[in-house]
Amino acid sequence: MSRKNQKAPWEEEEEIIWVSKTEMKRDMEALQKIGEELVSLKPNALAKIPLDEEMLDAIHDAQRFKNEARRRQLQYIGKLMRQVDIEPIQAALDMLRNKHSQATAQLHKLEQKRDALIDNGDCMINEIIAEHPDADRQRLRQLVRQANKEKAQNKPAKAYREIFQYLKELYLND
Repeated sequence: MSRKNQKAPWEEEEEIIWVSKTEMKRDMEALQKIGEELVSLKPNALAKIPLDEEMLDAIHDAQRFKNEARRRQLQYIGKLMRQVDIEPIQAALDMLRNKHSQATAQLHKLEQKRDALIDNGDCMINEIIAEHPDADRQRLRQLVRQANKEKAQNKPAKAYREIFQYLKELYLND
């Protein structure tokens, strides 16, 4: 008797992972989308992303092309993306996107600080002076008074904007 269909007991079975054609297409489209995002970046932002020469050349070409040639070049970039490690590229893109949201968050904090400054007056001025000893206390008091006066008289909020610009200079130019 032969043991045709049976494996030898010492051989380990390999686990085969089946990937559907649809899932492979989705993965390729995701890589192509990352490629499109790379093509849309400005040169200084593109320099911060770890890419090899062939990929950089393909991206620069895609930036020059229009219409159908650009579409084909994006597909080529997607094909190149399959051969490289996508993790460092994705991490660099995430950091670029996050920089924008961090800057927005800082501006929101400054807006809140400005509103608290207008509402609380001297208490907040003392806090700002403690954080930034080089800040001009007299200028801040003057701007706060003007902002409250403009608010009471329903005038345009010129001092309100000036306070924000002053705080922006103090906090973002550290």
